[in-house]
Amino acid sequence: MMKKKSISASKASLVLFLCQMISALDVPLDSKLLEELLQPPTITQQSPKDYIVDPRENIVIQCEAKGKPPPSFSWTRNGTHFDIDKDAQVTMKPNSGTLVINIMNGGKAEAYEGVYQCTARNERGAAISNNIVIRPSRSPLWTKEKLEPNHVREGDSLVLHCRPPVGLPPPIIFWMDNAFQRLPQSERVSQGLNGDLYFSNVQPEDTREDYICYARFNHTQTIQQKQPISVKVFSTKPVTERQPILLTPTGSTSTKVELRGNVLLLECIAAGLPTPVIRWIKEGGELPVNRTFFENFKKTLKIIDVSEADSGNYKCIARNMLGSVHHVISVTVKAAPYWITAPRNLVLSPGEDGTLICRANGNPKPNISWFANGVPIAIAPEDPSRKVDGDTIIFSHVQERSSAVYQCNASNEYGYLLANAFVNVLAEPPRVLTPANKLYQVIADSPALLDCAYFGSPKPEIEWFKGVKGSILRGNEYVFHDNGTLEIPVAQKDSTGTYTCVARNELGKVQNEVRLEVKDPTMIIKQPEYKVIQRYGQVSFECIIRHDSTLLPTVIWLKDNDELPDDERFLVGKDNLTIMNVTDKDDGTYTCIVNTTLDSVSASAVLTVVAAPPTPAIIYARPNPPFDLELTGQLERSVELSWIPGDENNSPIRNFVIEYEDGLHEPGVWHYQTEVPGTQTTVQLKLSPYVNYSFRVIAVNEIGRSQPSEPSEQYLTKSANPDENPSNVQGIGSEPDNLVITWESLKGFQSNGPGLQYKVSWRQKDVDDEWTSVIVANVSKYIVSGTPTFVPYEIKVQALNDLGYAPEPSEVIGHSGEDLPMVAPGNVQVHVINSTLAKVHWDPVPLKTVRGHLQGYKVYYWKVQSLSRRSRRHVEKKILTFRGNKTFGMLPGLEPYSSYKLNVRVVNGKGEGPASPDKVFKTPEGVPSSPSFLKITNPTLDSLTLEWGSPTHPNGVLTSYILKFQPTMASRQIDIATQGWFIGLMCAVALLILILLIVCFIRRNKGGKYPVKEKEDAHADPEIQPMKEDDGTFGEYSDAEDHKPLKKGSRTPSDRTVKKEDSDDSLVDYGEGVNGQFNEDGSFIGQYSGKKEKEPAEGNESSEAPSPVNAMNSFV
Repeated sequence: MMKKKSISASKASLVLFLCQMISALDVPLDSKLLEELLQPPTITQQSPKDYIVDPRENIVIQCEAKGKPPPSFSWTRNGTHFDIDKDAQVTMKPNSGTLVINIMNGGKAEAYEGVYQCTARNERGAAISNNIVIRPSRSPLWTKEKLEPNHVREGDSLVLHCRPPVGLPPPIIFWMDNAFQRLPQSERVSQGLNGDLYFSNVQPEDTREDYICYARFNHTQTIQQKQPISVKVFSTKPVTERQPILLTPTGSTSTKVELRGNVLLLECIAAGLPTPVIRWIKEGGELPVNRTFFENFKKTLKIIDVSEADSGNYKCIARNMLGSVHHVISVTVKAAPYWITAPRNLVLSPGEDGTLICRANGNPKPNISWFANGVPIAIAPEDPSRKVDGDTIIFSHVQERSSAVYQCNASNEYGYLLANAFVNVLAEPPRVLTPANKLYQVIADSPALLDCAYFGSPKPEIEWFKGVKGSILRGNEYVFHDNGTLEIPVAQKDSTGTYTCVARNELGKVQNEVRLEVKDPTMIIKQPEYKVIQRYGQVSFECIIRHDSTLLPTVIWLKDNDELPDDERFLVGKDNLTIMNVTDKDDGTYTCIVNTTLDSVSASAVLTVVAAPPTPAIIYARPNPPFDLELTGQLERSVELSWIPGDENNSPIRNFVIEYEDGLHEPGVWHYQTEVPGTQTTVQLKLSPYVNYSFRVIAVNEIGRSQPSEPSEQYLTKSANPDENPSNVQGIGSEPDNLVITWESLKGFQSNGPGLQYKVSWRQKDVDDEWTSVIVANVSKYIVSGTPTFVPYEIKVQALNDLGYAPEPSEVIGHSGEDLPMVAPGNVQVHVINSTLAKVHWDPVPLKTVRGHLQGYKVYYWKVQSLSRRSRRHVEKKILTFRGNKTFGMLPGLEPYSSYKLNVRVVNGKGEGPASPDKVFKTPEGVPSSPSFLKITNPTLDSLTLEWGSPTHPNGVLTSYILKFQPTMASRQIDIATQGWFIGLMCAVALLILILLIVCFIRRNKGGKYPVKEKEDAHADPEIQPMKEDDGTFGEYSDAEDHKPLKKGSRTPSDRTVKKEDSDDSLVDYGEGVNGQFNEDGSFIGQYSGKKEKEPAEGNESSEAPSPVNAMNSFV
């Protein structure tokens, strides 16, 4: 929600913006440092000087500034203070100077026309914006007029006047008919720069009643239409031919004034029959190369980016077969002010000297005027350290009170330039910005660069020592850079150690230690060797390496500089590559690449595959080359090639490969064109313009390729416009203030003609800018300087040659250069999940502060100390990267009962942003590791002594040890199933049951009743079912009252199995390890028969009477 008035942004986060300093004192872009230094205001964003607004939308006048402390904002309108509190329609954005004028809620844009200027102020000075002229756009209607029909004799000239209404900005004019179709234009009929439609001579087909002039006002997206104009052409015989006369401009001479950097447009339109042809020359000189274009059928001369050197007389000549006429336009190029040396921010120490220089040029030469904190310097408060000398301010022996913002205004009748430059006087003790104990690792015999980034005011002196108490480093073996970096050009193993840099000035001294480790280089001590192997054989390449023991190497094998084929025949070992069952496709170069984090080495060997000894019966070979090549049917874009095949050598020709040579662009280089089946001996070939073709043919059979044929005769195709534009167009900035536009250049034959060039065009996206274009030579890169940091651009690259342009290219989106992120993630929180895992949360940084493509966040974390040992030791920082705009991450592999620190940084394509404040967290206790050793001492018959060591990783506070032991001799066990008396008893029981079952079976056959049957007969239970007639079995007996289970040994289920889970009794209950079976002789296998059976839930299943068969099933 916008606030009604300006508020101080004292609580807003600020990243100090520092321009290039004109001083030996340079301020590094370190976020922590920048947050602490005071700085005068700097205007970072403002609206354009001439600001045309849409009267239907709210007016937003931008003014953004940065400083320390954050600046406050005020405005003037038409030279007087603009009190926004008194206007309900005007608000100022919080923590900003941007004004928002509410037009959509009752305000009128016309009421706010005027000249606005913004001032940003803090205790160190005041910066001012340009004068911003606010004007609402206008799109007035056409005045009504009565248009008489135009009656014109065939061959006469004619001008149809448009006279559009005056708008702001001026409208774009075009002519259409009633069907909204653009009227065709040509050398005879064309539209002039003023919008009128000119006919050099009229023809009968020009008769129509709907010549309509349209005016498009882009700012308001409106189109106004003039009343239709009627033209009637009457014929007279014969039509009289006439020599040229100029319709515009009139007379023989005229003048034109244009401003430097603009586009110069000169126009000549002539009448005559036949239609005159226009030609342009510059008297006493040449038209500028690469900046001159002809438009409107050469009636308009266009010169882009004009300079004072383009002043002079330009002559247009209109000519037909009957004569000519000419007109001379005297062009004068004036110039609004432009910078030669713009003033730059100045950071000084107390007592130092400095200068602000403001040099500008223009035509006429601009006047230079100075302001201090927005006030003319003549009436500004005096400063004894300041002296104004024309375009220079000289500062001598400055003090902190000399801090201020100075404005330089360079103006002439064509415009003005305004630049703010501050003088910031700082007194700061030295600070070392390089992290303490930073580790550097290099390979022996290579350079080592040890950083000591620093800041102080006055500028500190830097000294380096090896070791904490070593002597100062001097001599030719070291290079000391101005930014504090120590370079060891050739690091040796004895260069390993701790290095200390000391920064001191008159306000203090500070030192920092870094460590250097020099590693042994990685070497391949046995390289792969050249091998010749027969087809279907086996081959092995060796690659034995030696490396530094602290570096972990990785070995990669390549074939012909590409990955190995995905084939199980290729076996990669620790130090070799083996290829099984070699085929012709395995022929090539094999490379062993060894990579470590610090270096990389490689070695290659060639494998040649040869055929196995041939059988004497048939000799197979590659085909002989084709011959007698002939070109016929030559056209601009095609030709027919024919040939006679050579001997196929016992292997049918499968296909022919056609190659071509471009003798004009790449002589001696043969390219693949196409291939055809082996049964075909002619082919129609597609050709490109401007190529001197030669062709050759290669035959291919199962054995391989033939030698190439002799080349055909040459055929040179005609030139043409390029058919295509460069591919892979990209826009990626290499610096924060540039845009590097790259593309893949067209190949020689793609140019289609001589004079290949590229038209590179760009404009800032979503800003409604005009395209900026430049024509460059046949290169593949163009750098646009002076761009804002990381803004999107629309880019296109169009090819052209001496015959014209390629088709209109498609646009791509690129971005200007990235800069390091400005702020660190905030609100970093850590949630410890367990002793080895934690979860970290953070708030995402605002995307506008990323200043590049957001790649993710990096979490740096390291162990500070173990809480159980209370000992500190250096632990290498660990880094976890979380891609995208994530706001949390897991930290695995933590050590229990330890203290950790972490910080979070945002990452873009340029690098890492500042780190968040270190966050401390602790892990809880975890399970200790096993004791480091266990040994037995003093063993006797009835005692022994145990000794053990403390665990290597206690992971907490040890409270006790648990001792577990067991006898190693086997205990005596008695298995009841193996006792003789038990076996005898079981045999007797089995015999009795067998006799009982036989008796029951006999009685059943005699029709007698057994006890259960008697019970069924005694109780007329309705649940009892009669004997089934079909199978002679009994119906199932069921006690419907309590559903009690059958007694032990009663019957088995109908499927004649005993289910273990239904048993209430088992031999398992009586013997250890019996598991329901006798395990001595295997004679008693399966479940014990004395089980309690569960009755079925329903009484409709068969239950058979006991029988010998069923009884035996109980034992099986």
